[in-house]
Amino acid sequence: MSLSDLPGPVPDPAAVRGSTTTALAEPVERVRPLWVTGVVLVNLGINAAFFGPLQVLLGQQAAHFSEGEKEAILALVTGCGAAVSMVANPLFGAFSDRTTSRFGRRVPWVLIGAILGAAALVALAGAPDVAVMTVLWCVVQAGANGMYAAITAAIPDRVPVVQRGTVGGLAAMGQTVGILLGAVIAAVVAGDFAAGYWLCAAALLAGVVLYLFKSDDQPLPQQERPPFSLRSFLGGFWVSPKRHPDFGWAWLTRLLVSTGNHMVTLYLLYFLSDAVHLEETEGIKPEFGVLILTGLYALTVIITSVLGGRLSDRMGKRKPLVIASSVIIAVASLILAFAPTWIGALAGAIVLGLGFGAYLAVDFALITQVLPTAMDRGKDLGVINIANSLPQVIAPLLAFPFVEYLGGYISLYVAAAVIGLLGAVFVVKIKSVA
Repeated sequence: MSLSDLPGPVPDPAAVRGSTTTALAEPVERVRPLWVTGVVLVNLGINAAFFGPLQVLLGQQAAHFSEGEKEAILALVTGCGAAVSMVANPLFGAFSDRTTSRFGRRVPWVLIGAILGAAALVALAGAPDVAVMTVLWCVVQAGANGMYAAITAAIPDRVPVVQRGTVGGLAAMGQTVGILLGAVIAAVVAGDFAAGYWLCAAALLAGVVLYLFKSDDQPLPQQERPPFSLRSFLGGFWVSPKRHPDFGWAWLTRLLVSTGNHMVTLYLLYFLSDAVHLEETEGIKPEFGVLILTGLYALTVIITSVLGGRLSDRMGKRKPLVIASSVIIAVASLILAFAPTWIGALAGAIVLGLGFGAYLAVDFALITQVLPTAMDRGKDLGVINIANSLPQVIAPLLAFPFVEYLGGYISLYVAAAVIGLLGAVFVVKIKSVA
């Protein structure tokens, strides 16, 4: 499938015009392939900068500081970073909603976040101790989440509902290629985590170039921006599940599925070295094992994200595919739990990719259809993205006791499967989307 093969009729542009500004209007014109490419590349850069460190580099740096306490250090660093991202994502999303720059609402925050994140990654390469490492990773999270809040909100700003599954799938493809690129970077530097951080910073900056010049981001006129009130600004981050129940259920299901997924991937490097004993049994270094698994995962995610998003657009339905993909993700966790071998890990990676690719595309399209208001798209998607970030806090807190005290990796992956299945169950509570 090509970027130009986007479903949906081309409507009369006059239908867009009305009493509201273009920046806040519900989009009806199909997006151009070049615009979609820019969004894909931003997602690619963000995820290379996220997952190169998360999958390997932070773990190597933690072991560099203390081999005996590497799991606890990694849990501390990733947990603190995720806590920052929970605040940064909705906050920067809200800032972008209110931005009246002539360059548009989203572009300035993509640029600011890229500069901040890249600078922190470069500094992280020379962190002298765990405390500085933790602070700098928090800054990386702040910058990258600011970018992610803005680029995510750009999709409902510009993409009509009939294309959102397809575009969401292509964005998920960019995210997945970014994850793969992060793993490639970590493997290529062969334990030199400082060089890996530099390469991740370069990928982050390179990913934003096309979007900055081809965003076609619509400016928000000053008169369309509501007057600022600190009380209402802060209060806006609470989206009442009573008033907006579908939004609340969408948030909860994303939280549960993401928590299960993070529990699976958090200790993957250590799982391969300490449970699978990959180097002893197969002669493969765990870092390269992570690369192989990530490659298989990425390939299947790319396929199912694009096909799943497109299928949901053609079906006009989201929930059946979200439920099915959540179940497949849980099956992947059970494979890892009961087949802690290299073959089991390969099978688990493939199954996880099949489920998570479709989930990323279709669940995102579903979420954009339950957003409360056009004015607050960035903020509301930032609130949704707390359900992506909070698992980075929850997962280490849940995973560490399982690994150390409650049965090891078998119990960890069984628990991850149960949590993910609960996410599938609660999707049925969403009423306004088929």
